[in-house]
Amino acid sequence: MTRLTRRAALALAAACAAAPALAQDGWPSGPLHVYVGFPAGSSPDTLARIVTEPLAERLGQPIVVENRPGAGGVIGIQQMLVAAGDDLTFGTTINGPLTTAQRTMDDTGYDVDADIVPVTLIATSPLVLAVNAESDIADLQGFVDAAGAEPEALAYGSVGQGSGAHLTAELFAAEAGVSMLHIPFTSYAEVTTSIAGGEIDAGFMAPSAALPLVEGGQLRMLGITSAEPFAQVPDVPVMAGQAGLPEDFRAELWNGFIAPADTDPAVVERLNTEINEILADPAVQEQLLAIGWVAAPGTAAGMEERIAQDTAMWGGVLDRIEAAE
Repeated sequence: MTRLTRRAALALAAACAAAPALAQDGWPSGPLHVYVGFPAGSSPDTLARIVTEPLAERLGQPIVVENRPGAGGVIGIQQMLVAAGDDLTFGTTINGPLTTAQRTMDDTGYDVDADIVPVTLIATSPLVLAVNAESDIADLQGFVDAAGAEPEALAYGSVGQGSGAHLTAELFAAEAGVSMLHIPFTSYAEVTTSIAGGEIDAGFMAPSAALPLVEGGQLRMLGITSAEPFAQVPDVPVMAGQAGLPEDFRAELWNGFIAPADTDPAVVERLNTEINEILADPAVQEQLLAIGWVAAPGTAAGMEERIAQDTAMWGGVLDRIEAAE
């Protein structure tokens, strides 16, 4: 029997027994601690607080957001697991620590399948491809044509080797049949400034990172990596099916709520229900969209499947990067 099947069975059993069991046990018996692997004020931190503030009201207990930044979010998960064992310790994380960190780091200190239980996805965010507003490249086909003129004809920036922006660009290049020069930076601000200043040609980034310079007339967005148009930038065309890209082309960042593997399945089920109801609130959806994210409620099994799919997809991209080095 596969892990997914076992978890599905546990979830089904928990759904039948959760309400009386939790009522009898009095969970939660104290404050919850939610670990975030990024600093206060960062996008992952803001996402965690958008969810945990109403969650605390629903559960009748305070929730302490524990910021433990470092290693692209990996430190937060490590610290969650160190503190585990009381059914009151959880985490929120972006996709990287669950899908690519095992390939890009020597040792994360945890096994995703054995040590972590998904609770639910919280939100997803696509990336946009942006170029200088004065560039001769007017659309996605023009970009592919320019990039295909010769190997590394165009240079793009990302927020670091192995980042979502880097891997998305390499996935795009592989699907479009082109080769581009990667220039790593440490922040989206550096990437956008370098594009606007003509130091590099392009970059994949969150829409919220590009918008200020687009509105200021310095950048132009050529396409977006989501399967459907994105409400924050509704006029930016979807890349899928364009300029030689496959119809199912998609690359998204996501953020999810997780628990240590020894967490009571009934607690996981309760949290999934509560968080999904929070994400269904239009006011919460507006909060998420304002910072460039779309609510993505779902099942624990659905999040587990997404982890497996993205691990395989980004693993293939990493294989190509390593083969080219």
